[in-house]
Amino acid sequence: MHEIVQNLLHIEKLVKSKQEDFKIIKKPIIIAVSKTFKIDKILPLIDFGHIHFGENKVQEALDKWTNILDERPNIKLHLIGKLQTNKVKFAIKLFDFIHSVDNQKLAKKICEEEKKQKKKIKVFIQVNISNEIQKSGVEKKDLKDFYIYCTKLGLDVIGLMCLPPIDNDPTPFFKELKLLNDQLKLPELSMGMSADFIKAVENNSTYLRIGSNIFGERN
Repeated sequence: MHEIVQNLLHIEKLVKSKQEDFKIIKKPIIIAVSKTFKIDKILPLIDFGHIHFGENKVQEALDKWTNILDERPNIKLHLIGKLQTNKVKFAIKLFDFIHSVDNQKLAKKICEEEKKQKKKIKVFIQVNISNEIQKSGVEKKDLKDFYIYCTKLGLDVIGLMCLPPIDNDPTPFFKELKLLNDQLKLPELSMGMSADFIKAVENNSTYLRIGSNIFGERN
């Protein structure tokens, strides 16, 4: 069995154990974050049957995945990086999920492209959970109004996403995002990466964005 597949199975085992410890019924989906990795590094997971993959950049994803998706239409692609409005038409064509919707201009552009392409995308609203100036995301005080704006556009908002501060315990930030998600009665939560996915599972994350723990360190 390929090392990358073994890595995925190890993570699945850790997640399942934590689910049982915390009596969490809903099994989190593991997004294998394949950004910067060439397709030959990803193929073992595809051949194994894993279907959820994450990319940061639209152009890289187009170059890498267009042909694969023709052969494997069951694969689900997640855009987890920042999306520029001039790339939305390409993103809608390629991706099934966008995890980084964080402003009205972007939301409106997604709505327009969905209508043009007759395709619905599942979206997460990115929340600036720690009020960091350098980070993208909707401010917490503006979240409810932005969520209402998105739903009025007809966007399929399924949950919230956050990136907690790197050097802090992520638990309080995950707890807060879970609370905000519950207040909006949203079913999904995009929290947790390689360094903190266990704590994300403890706080009911339903989508885990894991890269280096599966594919190894990036160059």
